[in-house]
Amino acid sequence: MDRALTLFVAVLAATFFAPVKGWNYGTATFYGGPDGSGTMGGACGYGNLYQAGYGTNTAALSSVLFNDGAACGQCYLIMCDSNASPWCNRGAAVTITATNFCPPNWAQPSNRGGWCNPPRPHFDMAQPAWERIGVYKAGIIPVLFQQVTCWRQGGIRITIGGSTFFQLVNFANVGGSGSIRSVSVKGTKTGWIALNRNWGANWQCNSALVGQELSFIVTSTGGQTIWINNVLPAWWQFGMAFLSNANFYY
Repeated sequence: MDRALTLFVAVLAATFFAPVKGWNYGTATFYGGPDGSGTMGGACGYGNLYQAGYGTNTAALSSVLFNDGAACGQCYLIMCDSNASPWCNRGAAVTITATNFCPPNWAQPSNRGGWCNPPRPHFDMAQPAWERIGVYKAGIIPVLFQQVTCWRQGGIRITIGGSTFFQLVNFANVGGSGSIRSVSVKGTKTGWIALNRNWGANWQCNSALVGQELSFIVTSTGGQTIWINNVLPAWWQFGMAFLSNANFYY
């Protein structure tokens, strides 16, 4: 009888505490100050997040979510788990973009300071975004989250840096899945050249492209491919950013 009761309680608990279909459990803290100014830059290489199209609805992701930068630009719908904490703004949710990496803190245990230690799914959110779902004095809250489609205004923003034989191309304001699977570039004097992801949202090319008009073929992690023709004029300079007229919707 006791064994049957134990089994019943276990099943009931598993059912009650399981996240809603499509949702996952995690935790969230905040950083960057009340205005989010401390969140600019970051491990995805977006620089000024307002210019990149992301603003302060952003977060640094723990290792298990960041995936060595492959998650840069992805969107997550996050809400505080009011069943597990009294420090929630009940009924509130916020959609954030992954723009930074929250590194492990091996000097602290995972449940006391090492919030971003593997295998914890954790979001260190920009403070303005975090305060939409949590009460400031809590510091850390349990959350429910799911990856969602990114909806952006305008086209993909392309910034090119580097030097004559080494270019780093950053793609920001990416819609659909938010992140990029593959990139190829073509100059007016070259064929199509496949790029490799160097770090974050930066893709690397080791060809001489200076002085050429550039086109790109970009495929999202959602599987959509778009052709962005002649988006960089022949007079482009390193450090310049150009807004395309194309974007993903999945």
